[in-house]
Amino acid sequence: MANTRQYDRIIETAARKLAAVENRELWALEGSERRAILAAGVVGSVQVTRGKSTGRADRTIETTWSGAAARLRSEISAAQAAKEKAGAEAAAAKVARRTERKWW
Repeated sequence: MANTRQYDRIIETAARKLAAVENRELWALEGSERRAILAAGVVGSVQVTRGKSTGRADRTIETTWSGAAARLRSEISAAQAAKEKAGAEAAAAKVARRTERKWW
């Protein structure tokens, strides 16, 4: 069987980050996503102090969180597909080696 530990580690890390994103933990975000959420929070707080609506800041925060979750889900599925492909290639190589050994 192929060595798929690298893919397992990637999947595990991305799953942990996805769980953290669903719990709204900032450490799991990339830098640009973190900056977008913090900037929207600042804009929203300014709007609150001015007595205005925070609708745009709220939408920005929600779309950033959902985008991060979608990115992590696609990363997990890509790593799973690569793991399956590596396993299939290893199995095909093993079959090829076995058929190669026959001398009759």
